Amino acid sequence: MTARVAVTGLGCVSALGQTVTSNWSRLKAGESGIRTLALVHPDIERMAMNGPAAKMDGLDTSAVDAYAGRKVTAQLDPVAAYAVVATHEALADSGLIDDKAALADASIIYGGASGGNTTIEESYVRILVKGHSGVHPLTIPKRMSSAAVSHLSMIFGVKGLAFAIASACSSSAHAIAEAAHMVRAGRTKVAIAGGADATLTFGAWHGWLALQAMAPDTCRPFSIDRKGMVLGEGAATVVLEDLDHAKARGATVYGEVIGVGASSDAGHLTAPSAEGAGRAVRGAYADAGIAHDTPALVSAHGTGTPLNDKTETEVMRGVLGGDLARHRVIATKAAHGHLLGAGGAIEFLLGLVALKEGVAPPILNYLGPDPECDLPITLGASEPFEAEALVSNSFAFGGLNSVLIATRG
Repeated sequence: MTARVAVTGLGCVSALGQTVTSNWSRLKAGESGIRTLALVHPDIERMAMNGPAAKMDGLDTSAVDAYAGRKVTAQLDPVAAYAVVATHEALADSGLIDDKAALADASIIYGGASGGNTTIEESYVRILVKGHSGVHPLTIPKRMSSAAVSHLSMIFGVKGLAFAIASACSSSAHAIAEAAHMVRAGRTKVAIAGGADATLTFGAWHGWLALQAMAPDTCRPFSIDRKGMVLGEGAATVVLEDLDHAKARGATVYGEVIGVGASSDAGHLTAPSAEGAGRAVRGAYADAGIAHDTPALVSAHGTGTPLNDKTETEVMRGVLGGDLARHRVIATKAAHGHLLGAGGAIEFLLGLVALKEGVAPPILNYLGPDPECDLPITLGASEPFEAEALVSNSFAFGGLNSVLIATRG
């Protein structure tokens, strides 16, 4: 016997806003958090950050600080602070925020594509530019990839299994998938899962520029003349729970995770493989036990890069064939940017809200059809779409793929 996996709590922060409500309302209205940056490093004049990005404007940590009884977020790298704020919202939403016994027995699996980028950059500037002989004593704890997990555990009193997952842009989707496996297997009744990333620093920006993957204008998923991705930042957390446990305490169930699929391309470091990604989609459908013609809302990886969007179209057409016409494809990166290690989680979360509301939010910044990206998409404005399932794709650098399938609660 395996437990059914309910989603009972949602929380997120991004350039669209600092709650699920603000993120969803703006996405549904066709608004975007992407704007043009024109920033110069305060200590290095030649280091600039110019171009489109979905950058957050500050972070409201008051609810977390009130919960903890002290200002716990002041000493955190932004990546951990984002995770803590999103998780506080998710736990409050789930009704578990004050259930000390349930949280003590819970588990945490959290993803991220990198650690504390702000802390790393500040340390380099301190030594190499300002000439100091040392760095902040908490530099290593602040920059480590598992920092967010450690702070989530300490702040919310979670004493079960807790660890971080790093698989580039699939990190948080892999985290949700593995958390679902744990709940299914009875290893935990409650799992906190998701991801966070905060890579909008000057050094990271220039790394992406060197890769030549960023758009000079904006993110245009599946559009003709699309030119690349747009970086974002933030976090998204979902609370997964044994369905019987959730029902017994009268929790709200947003949806049920019914299928997970994963694969590795074993190919190129940056170029995607339709065969590899297709294996993950097929695996998720097989795990979910639903037919390909089941009407679904497909939350695409949809980066807006020429090759990725073309390959993802090939994947979905190759797996679903003529049944794809019964589905609707959405791509939310045009609204919140590419959250990298948090991307899979926020796209799954917003897709689940869309599924529950019976709405397909529009793909933004579309210039016209590309014959290599022939997909059933929503343009201009949100439209009603009564899907029976959500299919959420995450296809990462290095060929690390994760696909999640859920039904509404």
